[in-house]
Parts: sequence; structure tokens; C-alpha cells
Amino acid sequence: MATLIPIILAGGKGERFWPVSRLGHPKQFLCLDGSERSLLQATADRLLNLAGGWDSLWVITAAYLADKVREQLPELPEANLLIEPVGRDTAPAVAWGTLEVAKRHGDEAVVGFFPADHWIADEAAFCETLRAAADLATGQDAIATLGITPSYAATGYGYIEQGDATGTYYNLNAYRVSRFTEKPDATTAQAFIESGRFSWNSGMFVFPAWVMLDELKTHAPALMTPILEQGVAAYANLEKLSIDYAVMEHTNRAYVMPVAFGWDDLGDWNAVERLLKQPDEPNVDLATHVALDTEGSIVYATDSDEVVVTIGLKDVVIVRDGKATLVVHKDRTQDIKKAVKQLGSEERFKPLL
Repeated sequence: MATLIPIILAGGKGERFWPVSRLGHPKQFLCLDGSERSLLQATADRLLNLAGGWDSLWVITAAYLADKVREQLPELPEANLLIEPVGRDTAPAVAWGTLEVAKRHGDEAVVGFFPADHWIADEAAFCETLRAAADLATGQDAIATLGITPSYAATGYGYIEQGDATGTYYNLNAYRVSRFTEKPDATTAQAFIESGRFSWNSGMFVFPAWVMLDELKTHAPALMTPILEQGVAAYANLEKLSIDYAVMEHTNRAYVMPVAFGWDDLGDWNAVERLLKQPDEPNVDLATHVALDTEGSIVYATDSDEVVVTIGLKDVVIVRDGKATLVVHKDRTQDIKKAVKQLGSEERFKPLL
């Protein structure tokens, strides 16, 4: 297998995990799965062996989060920390990161991009999958994406449709991508599941550096030209653009490898229940919780001395952190982001963000 150069995307805000996730300490720096390692640290841990050590592991993050990355990953070489002056979504991050890796390791380097805030159950299977993706990428001059085998008709994920089969790598089947679909409605999502041809879009990509750079030049010249000419200095004048819209929905080099290694993108507080719910417990308690006729709920407090008492509740999320308290029904957690935006519109609430 070709050596993989992983780049961790660690610039997200994690607003749906407010009030624990805040601007200066967002989701990727939290320990949400019951372990003592943050999501960022866990991501680095599982990629280190594939990278062959810290010298080949990279992180790209926002300027205001750089010190926190250094604190959590002290072994990361300073030259491997790419700092974006402003957030411009994933396409500029992929473009700049790939360009910097190519300068150091050459255009043939196999690059992988990985969000910092995912949970992986079977790390051995995850590493085997990435070896397969690297072989696919080099063998087909491809952009290989990992498609998560769906477990239900989710409407919060993008979907990837499988096209023609193109071979087997490490016992994993690979297909050309037929199309990408963003967050379908419930009826469409159910039809996708029943067809057996669709995977969830994990946001993880593996490719030879030259392939991605060529595709960016072809499909997103307004983005790629200034980055080639100015590097990170181009960010101030770039528009926000995701790598899906910039490249993946247009390229004919996209391949998908459907995988099942246990995955969750930890999108909101309901993910904590998916990871930690015990069948013999009525609630998920990450706090001192005294429950009376309460079930199906998630209770979280950062202060272990704090007591949360609930009476007659069902399917709610309660989170206490400092001077902020969140109470939301589990089917409305996607709206936390709207609440955070509303808080940000008033000066008196900005210290809570």
C-alpha cells in the first residue's frame, strides 16, 4: 500500500452540542464517548499508524483554535499545523492542505481528509478500509470516498449512489460514483435504503495529490487559482464552498467504497445516546441525575457536584454548563443551531457562545 498522509479537519464549531461546545472549545475538543481522549485526540490516535508517525500527520484548523490543537496534540510538528485565517468550508481546506502536502511529499503522495469529530467503533477495520481506499485511489487515479452502509433512512446525511463495480480491494468492493444527493426527505431516503445502492457520505476522502489538484483546477478554478498564486493569503477573498459542491458532484474520478466499521458523525446530543445507552437503564446519565418517572432522556452536567432532578419527563435532553442550561426535546436537537444564532444576535448572551 502507498503511504497515506492524513489531514484532520479540525475547524468546526459543533454548535449542536451547545452549551458544552462553544466557540473557543468546540465539539472536537470534547470527550463525548465516555473515554478520556477528546474526539480530535482519538482521530489522531487511529491515524498515526497509517501515517507512520507524527511527521506525516497534518491538522488544518481555524486561527482561534490553533492553541487548543497544540495543547491537545503536543507531538504534532508545528509545520504540520495549517491555520486558516477565516473559515471558508471544506473546499479551500482540501485545496490548501493538498497543495502543502504535495510541496513536501510530491504530487504522487496519497492524501486522506478526515473530520476531527467522528466516532469509530472498530479501529482495526477502519485502518484496513483506508489501506483498501489508498490502493483504489492509486490504482484508478481516483478520489475514493468511504460510504457508510446505512442503518436507517436518515434525512440528515448526504447519500452516494453506486455505479459500475470496479474491483475488490482488501476484500472490499469499489464502485464508480453515480451521483451524490444532499439530505433527502424521508420518502426519498427510504427508497434509497430499499434500493441497496446507496451509502451515507462520510466526508472522508483518499486520493493522490495530483488528482485532487487537477480536479480543483478543472471544476473550481475561481478557488484554485488564487490558492496556487497566494496560498493561505487568498482566504480573505474566497467564497465559502464545500468539497462536495466544488469537486465531488462534478468529477468523473469519484469512487465509493461501502464500509461498515461502526461510525457516527456525532452530529448532535442524540449521538450520545446512540453510543452510551445501556439496555437496562431508562436514561443516559452524564450527571448526578435523580429521576422520577423519567425515561428516554439524556442528562449532562459539567459540574459533578451539581444535581439534576427530573419528574415526569420523556425523550428530552438536559445539559448544564456554567451559566447556561439547555432543555430540548430529542426530536428538536437540530434546532440548537438556530438557538445559538439567536443568542449571538444579542450582546448580553455572547459570553455564553
